[in-house]
Amino acid sequence: MAEAFSLSLTPPQMASLSGAAVASSRLLPRARLGFSTSSSTPSPSSLSLSSLKCLRSSPLLSHLLHRQKTTSVRASSGGLGFSSVAAPKCSASDPDQLKSAREDIKELLKSNFCHPILVRLGWHDAGTYNKNIEEWPLRGGANGSLRFEIELKHGANAGLVNAVKLLQPIKDKYSGVTYADLFQLASATAVEEAGGPKIPMKYGRVDASGPEQCPEEGRLPAAGPPSPADHLRDVFYRMGLNDKEIVALSGAHTLGRSRPERSGWGKPETKYTKDGPGAPGGQSWTVQWLKFDNSYFKDIKEKIDEELLVLPTDAILFEDPSFKVYAEKYAVDQEAFFKDYAEAHAKLSNLGAKFDPPEGIVMDDGPAEAAPEKFVAAKYSSGKRELSEAMKQKIRAEYEAVGGSPDKPLQSNYFLNIMIVIAVLAFLTTLFGN
Repeated sequence: MAEAFSLSLTPPQMASLSGAAVASSRLLPRARLGFSTSSSTPSPSSLSLSSLKCLRSSPLLSHLLHRQKTTSVRASSGGLGFSSVAAPKCSASDPDQLKSAREDIKELLKSNFCHPILVRLGWHDAGTYNKNIEEWPLRGGANGSLRFEIELKHGANAGLVNAVKLLQPIKDKYSGVTYADLFQLASATAVEEAGGPKIPMKYGRVDASGPEQCPEEGRLPAAGPPSPADHLRDVFYRMGLNDKEIVALSGAHTLGRSRPERSGWGKPETKYTKDGPGAPGGQSWTVQWLKFDNSYFKDIKEKIDEELLVLPTDAILFEDPSFKVYAEKYAVDQEAFFKDYAEAHAKLSNLGAKFDPPEGIVMDDGPAEAAPEKFVAAKYSSGKRELSEAMKQKIRAEYEAVGGSPDKPLQSNYFLNIMIVIAVLAFLTTLFGN
């Protein structure tokens, strides 16, 4: 897309950013080793198998193991000094750190008015997904690869280095959160804090490990293609999205400004952008370009304000017969727009992602917790897989009814046991009945 979600900063803000972030090409994923705090010199036996499993994909693993004798510490950018790191849970991101990071993002939004560029960051990290490529991370999608310089230099990502720099202090503070999760967390939080709908997000995305895993340039949508409708469908259908989701996601242009020096689109400034907030300038799609609502669709339909931006890919939403059905609906029904947008945003944020745990991590207003594990009986009938605590509780009654135990799975097939019991009961019922 064009600079749909752009951010301009005042000189003092730019100065603070330049000292706060490292070069994009050096933004490498971090790994943590957890040791017992009872001894300052942990032995190799203090490493749990689950800790090793969590670190198996880290490029820093061998280096960390070589330095086992040094107690693992985490530096905080918030002036909290150093603290011992607890043994990590076997998941890509730490649930408690995710919640804390969300609160820090909210404060960042209040002070920097960076809602648009954080939405765009999450979108562009996920929007490279290609459903026709199965292998991760070559298929693209929400894997944090946008932190690398080679991808930040793609034309469609102009200016997004500023978004990465804004989030880097939060990443440094919460090293247990992956870049992939942080980008999507920031994007969803920005929508919600701007007055938009609650996004049904899940977390636990695994990071791409290096710039060689970045997708090639050209997977993101352009602003002014020769055939806007065909272009939008080519790009979004490749991701597995449909016409309704294309139109709903386009509605996020209610946030932000386009800057001609970055995208080649828009005016240098308008009466709605000349005074900021942030550095003045650019052309917005809506009058209140930091408020998430359905005014984007209203303004395009009415076409009465020349100060507002309408790209070819915006105008086509009311010209293409299939797109128009949804655009007309959202222009008069904000509740419908919010519902469809929340679903489409959540779907987009999951595209191409590899989750650890596979079911993801769901956050709510209470403690963060893993999403309920889907029960597949075949996984628990061989005696070779350790049961999770949640699953032990879920199938305890059923297992014990056929002589099993949550701590020692049945060696024979689970469903076969059930069928045998049913057959025996049916036989006994018939026998005693006669």
